[in-house]
Amino acid sequence: MLNSLKTIALSASAVVLSAEALPATTNGAFAMSNEIAATNTQQAAFTTQRVTFQSAGETIVGTLYVPTGVDAQNAAKAVVVTGAWTTIKEQMPALYAERLAQNGMVALAFDFRTWGESEGSTRSLENPEMKITDIEAAGRYLASRAEVREVHGLGICASSGYMATAAERTDIFRSIALVAPWLHNQPIVEAVYGGQDGVNGLLETARNAKATERSTGEPQLITAGGPEGSDALMALDGYYSDPSRGMIPEWENTFNLASWTGWLNFDGVRAASGINEPTLIVHSEAAAIPDGAKEFYESLTAPKSQVWLDGVTQFDFYDQANGVDPAIEAVTAHFERS
Repeated sequence: MLNSLKTIALSASAVVLSAEALPATTNGAFAMSNEIAATNTQQAAFTTQRVTFQSAGETIVGTLYVPTGVDAQNAAKAVVVTGAWTTIKEQMPALYAERLAQNGMVALAFDFRTWGESEGSTRSLENPEMKITDIEAAGRYLASRAEVREVHGLGICASSGYMATAAERTDIFRSIALVAPWLHNQPIVEAVYGGQDGVNGLLETARNAKATERSTGEPQLITAGGPEGSDALMALDGYYSDPSRGMIPEWENTFNLASWTGWLNFDGVRAASGINEPTLIVHSEAAAIPDGAKEFYESLTAPKSQVWLDGVTQFDFYDQANGVDPAIEAVTAHFERS
């Protein structure tokens, strides 16, 4: 199963779609390094503050990025930023939030329930329905702030399906953008996870994990990310195994085995036909499951646009210049015109 996941997520396809012309950002491009950018709130063009809000009766912790000069008298557009599965606000959501704040937009990165600093009845549970609810709560929280004029949504990787579903179900977001979207449906799930037998095996693992947690009170956790050859869920060299990239101290680096139930039964493609908000997709044939993004895009009836980049891998979109720079340019322009 993990070999299939690795192949689909990271291997380059021989066919690459032509990139559309990329609109320039208002503030230009910013240099990137392999490290997640640090925030110097004294010198940067934005400040940050720790914020909390409620989702389904539990406390969510986030970081709010506010551009210099934005306040109740000078409100700005705002963006809820969400990242890949198993991740926390200090990983790729922080980088994209910083870049959007540098481009003049308020941005909110937050920890979903059971992850990072946020509350939850268990730990490290990849539960799509919970995460969709949390995205809706984050959008409502942003909308309540005096310095916010309107709210947009940015989903990266797996949270793209959650963001799309939140947009389908509510009218919170003025527009949404999906970067390197992991959008699967049942046929894609079976292709990635070893056919119906592989899926059934993982669902059985989830049932057993839930039963064990009920009887012992202990969530059944495995290592989420690690280097090639390790026993981690994502045994891949690069972002999740590199301390200068995604392997940061704040990340618990665990995956709750009960997550398989929600993850494997979630359909991230389905929401497309019900979305009314203008939608942007930024992706690459060399990144994760491009076929899911294409099917999603074809099903959209709302105003839509797409940017396909040549040779950009999934992990490149998380923190590398060849992925982040053009993604930020396209996303900023999309939110500005929506």
